[in-house]
Amino acid sequence: MPLRPGRCYRRISTPPYTKLEYIGSIPPVTIPKFDLGNSRGDFAYTLRLVVERGGQIRQNALEAARQIANKYLASKLGEQNYFMRICVYPHHILRENKMLAMAGADRLQEGMRLAFGTPVGRAARVVAGQTVILVRVNGSGLEHAKEALRRASSKLPLPCKLVVESGGSVSEAAR
Repeated sequence: MPLRPGRCYRRISTPPYTKLEYIGSIPPVTIPKFDLGNSRGDFAYTLRLVVERGGQIRQNALEAARQIANKYLASKLGEQNYFMRICVYPHHILRENKMLAMAGADRLQEGMRLAFGTPVGRAARVVAGQTVILVRVNGSGLEHAKEALRRASSKLPLPCKLVVESGGSVSEAAR
């Protein structure tokens, strides 16, 4: 079974690595927009994608979830009929001790000596119950927003649930 690339970074096992002034070659944040749609609209429903357990979400997974949810909502509802926000920011810098896996590689690397690693990406650290994506819509777009968040949750490495809020009531729909 091939190893999935995000599997190594899903769980929190080290202290956060966020001091950018000490890091050379900082990986850029690849999420271009955190707020999408109509930010000034008055919407009746708020839908939140909430993680069920803590962990790390790599920035490429956040970007994939943002793209698929935004594309679905824009095609079904139009740009002015929803508001979507990515509520987490990838502060944590991921490091990797790159190893060569070919013939003669034993003379080109140090193994576990000085194995601190070089920066390879970013991740957002989340705790159980934290909102990852927030969508606001009116009643006519409620089912489309649920479907968009269901599609977005399939791109995230942690189990998620959908929380729907209208005025003062809250209902939950598990993934």
